[in-house]
Amino acid sequence: MLWIGLAFLYVPMLILVIYSFNASKLVTVWGGFSAKWYAELLHNQQILDAVGTSLAIAFNSACMSVILGTMAAFVMARFRHSWSKMTLSNMITAPLVMPDVIIGLSLLLLFVHMADFLGWPMERGMTTVWIAHSTFSSAYVAVVVSSRLREVDRSIEEAALDLGATPLQSFFLVTVPVIAPSLAAGWLLAFSLSLDDLVIASFTSGPGSTTLPMVVFSSVRLGVSPQINALATLIILSVSLVAFAAWFLARRSERKQKMMMEG
Repeated sequence: MLWIGLAFLYVPMLILVIYSFNASKLVTVWGGFSAKWYAELLHNQQILDAVGTSLAIAFNSACMSVILGTMAAFVMARFRHSWSKMTLSNMITAPLVMPDVIIGLSLLLLFVHMADFLGWPMERGMTTVWIAHSTFSSAYVAVVVSSRLREVDRSIEEAALDLGATPLQSFFLVTVPVIAPSLAAGWLLAFSLSLDDLVIASFTSGPGSTTLPMVVFSSVRLGVSPQINALATLIILSVSLVAFAAWFLARRSERKQKMMMEG
């Protein structure tokens, strides 16, 4: 059953990669081998601009989500139990179960009212999409980091404080290195969520801030273009390379630790 599930997931991707080299404009009819769609994709300025916009928003929102999510995780993991902590924890994790349509619509209304009463933002664009993505991605980061914080031995932090370190020094020199893997995982998760989002970005974006999922969705509505197959193939290749690099670095680090222990 596992192999059937994996085949159901990866066989369509393999077919997509094969048909990205299809010479025919019809994506369901094989017209011979050709790489012309990749050349046309590199000259499609709309898609290239959307890729740049999506990467910039995803990077900024991932960084902001890690900062906000880590602070929220400390509240969830370290503060004593009280009604205020329970209320804050529920508010932090609410975006995990709330539909994207509701989040997008509520943020759209928020930005409209802020523009009326505060004069900002005057128009929706990359900044509003960045704020929106940081808002819901922070919840995912908070859950990932808080689970790691609950496993940290607090006696190490207390020892650092006894030796003269300030709480801020103890956090950056002791706690952060321990929870670094969860911070990296949270950053990658927030980056992926932002890069993949369509619904919330559709509500909070404006002219000149069209993201890649929005371009792909609008293209698919008019009929699947072979350029979309080429774009999807490049995305699959990029994700595969990143995953392989992460596996290689983790394996090399594991080998070094094993050699140190044996030595």
